[in-house]
Amino acid sequence: MGTRRVLVTGCSSGIGMAVAVRLAKEKGFKVVATMRDLEKRKPLERVAGDTLNRSLEIRQLDACCEDSIRECVDSLQDRRVDYLSPSVSNAGVGMIGPLECQSMSDMQGLFDTNFFGLVRLVKEVLPLSICPSTLRMTLVEPGPVGTEFERKVYEDAEKMDLAGADEETARIFREIYLPYSRKVFNSLAQTPEEIAEQTLQLITAKEPPFRHQTNRVYMPMTALKHADPTGRLPLDTFYKLLFKHDTLFTASLGLLHMLQKRTGKSSK
Repeated sequence: MGTRRVLVTGCSSGIGMAVAVRLAKEKGFKVVATMRDLEKRKPLERVAGDTLNRSLEIRQLDACCEDSIRECVDSLQDRRVDYLSPSVSNAGVGMIGPLECQSMSDMQGLFDTNFFGLVRLVKEVLPLSICPSTLRMTLVEPGPVGTEFERKVYEDAEKMDLAGADEETARIFREIYLPYSRKVFNSLAQTPEEIAEQTLQLITAKEPPFRHQTNRVYMPMTALKHADPTGRLPLDTFYKLLFKHDTLFTASLGLLHMLQKRTGKSSK
């Protein structure tokens, strides 16, 4: 098989950067690493090393702009893109907090990037596919990942105006949800490089799965959602852990943190 071209979005930091660099270092891949603001390209250039302008090239692409997407694809030889899927489309924004405190414009902006951004990319690239029956798609589902993206989401949440929420909701969000959410995140977070390595394995797999969870330690938490179709089991479990057995919950997170570190080392 000849050189395969991969278009990766959101490469200015985090998972996107890690995926682009990992693939560029693998023989047989030509990576088109894209970002909305090329002024933020310096960190990627540093970590790309000798792959820069050899197996990795940096292009501008704004997932919220159809003209920007088309211009990027048009700049590629034969407009050919061999790999573009949720596993290598990382442009996105985050938001947490009470619904009544979020503006409609911010929520619309989130969907415009996270959902419709991917739709725009797929619509532009999909007609180029040689045969739809050969198309393979994998939804890569990371749990917590330690990147600047997540840190900024939490920083914004701590500073958000909760005037639109009632007093009890605001208290629970500030005093319970945020600190415990960060504990879970810090205990179970993977590195972007771990996600990149698994992405490479999925891209090169003969029969990639339709869905793939990257974090084995986090799987018991997601399993609660599938175990009870009514949704009560995960809600009741977390309610009891937070409000009745918080000491046990904290101790469990400590154990999971050790398991996560061990899992991360064994996968290298």
